[in-house]
Amino acid sequence: MRVLTWNLWWRFGPWQERRKAILAVLREVRPDVCGLQEVWAQGGENLAEWLADELAMHWTWAASDRPGRWQQRIGDPTVDIGNAVLSRWPIVGRDVERLPVNGGQDDGRLALFAPLDAPGQQVPFFTAHLNSRGYESAVRCGQVGALARFVASRRGGTAYPPVLTGDFNAEPDADEMRLIGGHKTVPLVPGQVLHDVWRFADPLLPSGTWDVTGSDTRVSTNPTPGSTTSLSAFRPRRARPGPYRTARG
Repeated sequence: MRVLTWNLWWRFGPWQERRKAILAVLREVRPDVCGLQEVWAQGGENLAEWLADELAMHWTWAASDRPGRWQQRIGDPTVDIGNAVLSRWPIVGRDVERLPVNGGQDDGRLALFAPLDAPGQQVPFFTAHLNSRGYESAVRCGQVGALARFVASRRGGTAYPPVLTGDFNAEPDADEMRLIGGHKTVPLVPGQVLHDVWRFADPLLPSGTWDVTGSDTRVSTNPTPGSTTSLSAFRPRRARPGPYRTARG
């Protein structure tokens, strides 16, 4: 299974050109399933729906219930923001977990669950978006606690292990990433251990997903990797490694 996770940067910058570049990348990479963050919707138009129609994929999405801060930044109160899932296989359910902020900035971060009717086995698939400020590690630790419990409560009914994707706004060795993994510290949910699929990827592949030059590489189909943001997809340790690939934007 080929999995892609990507923060699409909402309606910031030259979003009209960027959505065409996003579509071009997805056509080239041909993922089986995508976990998408900062997806926009306005009126009857939804970026995830447009991508799904162009790619002949299934889709679902969940909107933030507090989009006000986002809308203020672009000066348009009519644009919604949320997470979405695209899948080549039917999406047979949907559930949303509102992530806690514990005193941090509350702009409606959430986790989306979308079980996939994949051949031979249903796949419990998740995508999440955590708080982004650098000093909010404690907030993100609380969010991954809720996220781990959400995964544990929805992963049943299938022998296939859960797949968790997202923009965690944290580096791989951060406290919040160790907590959600559960194999370098006490698991947040007893017996639930997840690990980063990048451990099985080509060791020469860059792990950074943010352009440290500050340029808008989100429009490019060949962005320059940096090191300040980690977007990770997880599988439980008990899972048989492969066949699968991951990609991240």
